[in-house]
Amino acid sequence: MTMIRLKRADDAPQPQDGYRILVDSLWPRGLMDEDTHVNEWLKDAAPSTRLRSRFKHEPEKWDEFRRRYVGELRNKTEVAEHLRSILDDHATVTLVYGGRARRHTSAEILKVYIQTEL
Repeated sequence: MTMIRLKRADDAPQPQDGYRILVDSLWPRGLMDEDTHVNEWLKDAAPSTRLRSRFKHEPEKWDEFRRRYVGELRNKTEVAEHLRSILDDHATVTLVYGGRARRHTSAEILKVYIQTEL
């Protein structure tokens, strides 16, 4: 089974990160490609712009955001297939996200989705 980790884009990469995937639709502000050390940018795994703008990182909207984002993920069959192939090829995968928050991130939801539904 693949270990899935979460890490902010501005956190220093570590050898134990394994395969690093940026899972935001926008590139992290203020960081260059070489700063992130990502192996892949999987924009399509991110929540839609509409959903992101409705949530606005307001904690009271977290449950609704999570429910809607999982619904979006379930409809992204190409993303699911791609993630499955990555999981098959790597012992550790780190989902990299650009936000400042350490909790209530779409990467957190994606990690649970991968662990429970893929």
